[in-house]
Amino acid sequence: MALGYSQQTEEGICNVKRRQFAAGALALAGTALAGGARPGRAEEKVVLSFLHKWPEPDNVVFFNNAIEAYTKAHPNVTINAEAVADEPYKAKIRVVMASGDVPDIYFTWVGEFTRQFIRGGRVLDLSPYLAKPEWQGRFSQATLNAYRTDGKFYGIPLNLDAKFFMYNKTLFEKAGISAPPATWPQFEAVCDKLKAAKIQPISFGSQLAWATSHYVGDFNAKLVPIAVRESDYLLKTPADKLFTDPGYVQALEYYTSMLTKGWFNKTPNAFTHAVARAAFHAGRSSMLYDELVSFGRAAGTKLEKDGWDFFPMPAIPGGRGDQALLTGAPDGFVVSPKCKHPEVALDFLNFLTTRAQGAEYTRITKRTSAVIGAVTSANASPQVLRGIDVINAAKGMVIWLDTDMESRVGSAYLAGAQALMGGTETPAQVMAKVRAAALQAQKERS
Repeated sequence: MALGYSQQTEEGICNVKRRQFAAGALALAGTALAGGARPGRAEEKVVLSFLHKWPEPDNVVFFNNAIEAYTKAHPNVTINAEAVADEPYKAKIRVVMASGDVPDIYFTWVGEFTRQFIRGGRVLDLSPYLAKPEWQGRFSQATLNAYRTDGKFYGIPLNLDAKFFMYNKTLFEKAGISAPPATWPQFEAVCDKLKAAKIQPISFGSQLAWATSHYVGDFNAKLVPIAVRESDYLLKTPADKLFTDPGYVQALEYYTSMLTKGWFNKTPNAFTHAVARAAFHAGRSSMLYDELVSFGRAAGTKLEKDGWDFFPMPAIPGGRGDQALLTGAPDGFVVSPKCKHPEVALDFLNFLTTRAQGAEYTRITKRTSAVIGAVTSANASPQVLRGIDVINAAKGMVIWLDTDMESRVGSAYLAGAQALMGGTETPAQVMAKVRAAALQAQKERS
């Protein structure tokens, strides 16, 4: 079994030695195929390629363990895995797609990122597989629906995620703040109190462009009517109206004001999100806009000693969007229609997302499994469990901005958001470039 990991992390290349198989992992293999599709005759040799975006050491341990457990139970199967981190993954997967050498199983972000591959015939329709008894009750319908396009299911969720402001309770108390804010005016007051107490309100690192999209996407959802936003993102709006709603410029103005008011650390473009998170965990700032799947990283840090909690992005009074939506989406995998052994690929994904493996995923990686019942008090903090409840109770989800729109439009947005943090462009200038990219993409698609 070859495990050819290309482990490029946010800080660069991270060479991670393969760890020993975790105690009890083989026992989990017995739960892999209960009622599922069988991987074929024992003498039939099957080789699957598997590409994902989690090269961090804890994730490598989980995937190594899962692959070894599965192939131990099925010695005729070899799974060649490769992991490439977020930003380089986006470039790699497009090169791979252009070459036609599509991995048998590969990660995609939900939204337009997946839809473009569906349109290109690069994703297998999994609806017939997911209709089988062994898949029933595995995921919530809302989670599974993130991978639905034109009534068909194309993906298998691995984790469940959304963005929240984490906050340091001790620093809030030092600044005289008794409760987290629910509205934007309350949020402004909180940030002003923290500044007055000489406490940095928010850690932010925008060196990697995806971090900017989470703020901007959330503001778009709150300030642009939902029908307008969805139509624009799908390039279905008439050309003379495409990305012209004033809420888009207003959203970028809110984003820029967080820097000009001194709520962010200086020069966010000089830092990665990982560095900003480390500063927050070390108690050097009061808040961090982070993902539920990263809540577990607070374990053993000064933040855990100080005490922490979380709240959603505050509602903006008068905003013409929907204030009850959360920014986030599940992460997961799709299968290539060129896969020679799709039944084995689905059998492995079935194993990877059993409740037992979901619990191992959460325990080892500290990320939130999408499998119902896999995240419990035995492997997750009370905050994580409440975060899942908040997601399940949410009116809906706003998919990550950079993966929910055509790639050139998303790239224009990301470059513009970084330019705003660098002070080299205005919100109006950024939106002019976004609109130009959208018009070009729309023209080519028509």
